[in-house]
Amino acid sequence: MEILEKLLDIELPIIQAPMAGVQGSELAIAVSRAGGLGSLPGAMLGIDSLRQEITAIQSQTTQPFNVNFFCHSPPAIDAERETRWRELLTPYYRELGLDPQSILPGPGRSPFNEQIADVLLDVKPAVVSFHFGLPTTELTAKVKSTGAKILSSATTVAEALWLEARGVDAIIAQGIEAGGHRGSFLSDDLSLQMSTFALVPQIVARVKVPVIAAGGIASVDGVAAAMKLGAVGVQVGTAYLLCPETTTSAIHRAALRSAQAQHTAITNLFTGRPARGIVNRLIRELGPVSPAAPLFPLAASAIAPLRAKAESQASGEYSPLWAGQNTTGCKEVAAAELTRQLAGD
Repeated sequence: MEILEKLLDIELPIIQAPMAGVQGSELAIAVSRAGGLGSLPGAMLGIDSLRQEITAIQSQTTQPFNVNFFCHSPPAIDAERETRWRELLTPYYRELGLDPQSILPGPGRSPFNEQIADVLLDVKPAVVSFHFGLPTTELTAKVKSTGAKILSSATTVAEALWLEARGVDAIIAQGIEAGGHRGSFLSDDLSLQMSTFALVPQIVARVKVPVIAAGGIASVDGVAAAMKLGAVGVQVGTAYLLCPETTTSAIHRAALRSAQAQHTAITNLFTGRPARGIVNRLIRELGPVSPAAPLFPLAASAIAPLRAKAESQASGEYSPLWAGQNTTGCKEVAAAELTRQLAGD
């Protein structure tokens, strides 16, 4: 048995990337049943919903699955920055008939915490993965005590070494091509970020734990290329976005099918943290990265009303249309079939 398959007790070296906002348990179940590692994004779930989704997976498959969480440090609300952000967005509010004064700062997404760890102690998923580093030493130890294998994303060699020193079982090398949020946590400098096929061999050469490639991989040839560079498997997200088991919106699906999907950018406009998505009006007009955007996840509260109003008019111009640079693998096929195709059947 190959390294990743043995480590995670799976049949195929394919991990379905956890994609908050566009999937629930259904996609994870389908991928795990097919022999890959299905993933449930826990970053946007409350405690009760998290428990329900994990229970749903466990009731429909005995195969291993992954549950993913964010490890960011929630920032304090900066009133001056919030004001500047709303001033920048005011022309869009007025155009859509919204009152900027009625939009209050929101709490955003919660990081991994003691309550979540307690849920994991009860349900004991086979794999737990993290984005933006790792939780505290105490919380990480608590997760390890469940018997779960721990994965986390690295976007640089320095981050990979940091994760290895803290005992992760495998490292996800996230290239710059990847859709959604960058997993960076040691530096905000985007110039340090590398492409997948530059990053993977450099991390493989420096660490002893298994390395999983992520970013821009959307075909069996891409999987093979990553493994030739030393990866033991791949994590794939964007290619699954059109599968019927996802909750990807009609607007997002239309964008993925269009020529618009060929143009993506790393932007902080939607959440306050760099993430790759399809370029739309907001990104074009404000520029992908704005110093005015409040820190993650606070930027999202001011964007949410614009997004909701525009989407009610069938427009995705204010929506985070997360996608990687390679959307050629997006297929409207069952997730199980796509998983097997990626692994070469």
